[in-house]
Amino acid sequence: MKYTKEQRLDIGRRIYDGELTRYEAAEEYGISEQTARDYMRHYRDANQLPPKRGVRSYLGLAKTKSIPVPTGMEDLQSMTKEELIDALVMARITEARLKKGYLVEGVGAEKTFIPIGRKNTK
Repeated sequence: MKYTKEQRLDIGRRIYDGELTRYEAAEEYGISEQTARDYMRHYRDANQLPPKRGVRSYLGLAKTKSIPVPTGMEDLQSMTKEELIDALVMARITEARLKKGYLVEGVGAEKTFIPIGRKNTK
């Protein structure tokens, strides 16, 4: 289907503003995803707008709108050096356990090992 320049710019504006994704635009207007992307680029160039970054996978967290900020940043800033070292050691231990495919709940003799999957995650 052929669209006028104004229609193309409108489709590009809707994609750029986040009203719909390029995949949704492709389905709605009967065009390919690449064409929808090109319309968005033409709109961006015509209005001298900066490029927008799409949703990126960051540390395995896909479909997030922004890079995750560590929760409790104030807690980390108020910790002593020894407490920060202990927290880092515990985080690395947890990471190693997750790589091996299990979690640990409890402490000491009360520990329980919880497998997180049937197969090894490596």
